[in-house]
Amino acid sequence: MLTWLLRHFLLLLSTLRYTVSFIKFNTATTAAQFSYRLGFLSCAVTYGIVVYKAYRARIKQAGTNRPALQQHLIAMTGDENVQYLFMALIWLFTSPIYLALLPFTIYSTFHFLTYLRTALIPTLLPTPATPAPQAPSGSSPSTPRKQNANVVSEIISKFVKTHYDTSMAVVANLELGLWIRLLFGCLIFANSWILLIIYTAFLRIRVSQSPFVRQALHQAEAIIDGLVADPRAPPALRNVWASTKDGVRKFGDMTEFDPNKIQPQRKAQ
Repeated sequence: MLTWLLRHFLLLLSTLRYTVSFIKFNTATTAAQFSYRLGFLSCAVTYGIVVYKAYRARIKQAGTNRPALQQHLIAMTGDENVQYLFMALIWLFTSPIYLALLPFTIYSTFHFLTYLRTALIPTLLPTPATPAPQAPSGSSPSTPRKQNANVVSEIISKFVKTHYDTSMAVVANLELGLWIRLLFGCLIFANSWILLIIYTAFLRIRVSQSPFVRQALHQAEAIIDGLVADPRAPPALRNVWASTKDGVRKFGDMTEFDPNKIQPQRKAQ
């Protein structure tokens, strides 16, 4: 778990370093490129550890049982950790896109804070099961440290509970914005269409599984609906937007994904 925690911390540092370069329009330097790659390498290792621990025993137990293996593989496609591991590897080996780092960074921030509160602080400053008798001279030297640790834990817990939903909504909007960035990149030949197709498949699964992504999609639709409904908007723009929405809905119906409803094919007897 310590390695897992350090990888999250390393991602946060890498993102901070690359953000400084991005703000300075200096992302082409060796240091900036290294920070970007190191950030996604940390992501890949972190999610890889989680996926390995989650599926190692199951796949080993399945052995050569094809229906069981198929069932595990289907379950893996619906696992968010597998999905983000796959995308981390994609971003690691493609041209840097700053926006791609941000969703992973937000997730890592909450994972890091949660582990800090639930594991690291109690380990470094454990709370005794029974209160020790108070010394005549007053509190023991360790008492203020434990009180400070409790205060820090409460602050972290309150922060996570207060900002989790908002942060997940931010992640959802970032992921939608990243799709627009990739589409624009394809139009100006800054990135490949294959990358856009891969990310579209990833985002389609996220729409099926994440209420935050669905809400972000509905909010974006409502905003654009309001813009094209303006009397000053050209009729052609309304027609294009109506056709776009119809195409997106048809694509969604054709690619509906629910791994819980998919059953492995039975071997013919």
